[in-house]
Amino acid sequence: MAKKVLILAGDAVEALEIFYPYYRLLEEGFDVEVAGPKKPLFTVVHDFEPGWTTYSEKLGYRFQWVAKKFSEVNPEEYDGLVIPGGRAPEYIRLEPDVSRIVKHFFETNKPVAAICHGVQLLTHLGLVKDRKLTSYIAVKPDVEAAGGHYIDEEVVVDGNLVTSRAWPDLPAFMKKFLELLKKQ
Repeated sequence: MAKKVLILAGDAVEALEIFYPYYRLLEEGFDVEVAGPKKPLFTVVHDFEPGWTTYSEKLGYRFQWVAKKFSEVNPEEYDGLVIPGGRAPEYIRLEPDVSRIVKHFFETNKPVAAICHGVQLLTHLGLVKDRKLTSYIAVKPDVEAAGGHYIDEEVVVDGNLVTSRAWPDLPAFMKKFLELLKKQ
């Protein structure tokens, strides 16, 4: 029986940070489900433009493969969790069911992968205290305010938690997450 992985997302999820893990996990033979507030999700493309002090944002592909609403998720059915970034985490963290889901993975020590702004779901819930992690640099103050130890590296693994800074780090991010899933 294939291991099952959940991805949490919403509108304005970073396109590469949802599509890459989704297809990579399928390629490895995992059963993958995406939970979100609706179907389809509108993705965005964040890019680094010369002369800009932040990223730019453009409309990305529509993500059609939302299997469940947050309220329908039973986290006990899943072996791992992926939290992509973009702007989605800043508003899906307001959903009570998202909090319930994310907390389950930490309480049961199942693998969790959070990239870029996805770490906001963890800082919001107080799940990074005394942990080493990384995220997009603009989330560093949130990590530190929540008691986490920010490390500026492409991927940081601390126990069941795998974190990366942004979409350029996806290969290292998924490699480490897949290692944790396969060990479990």
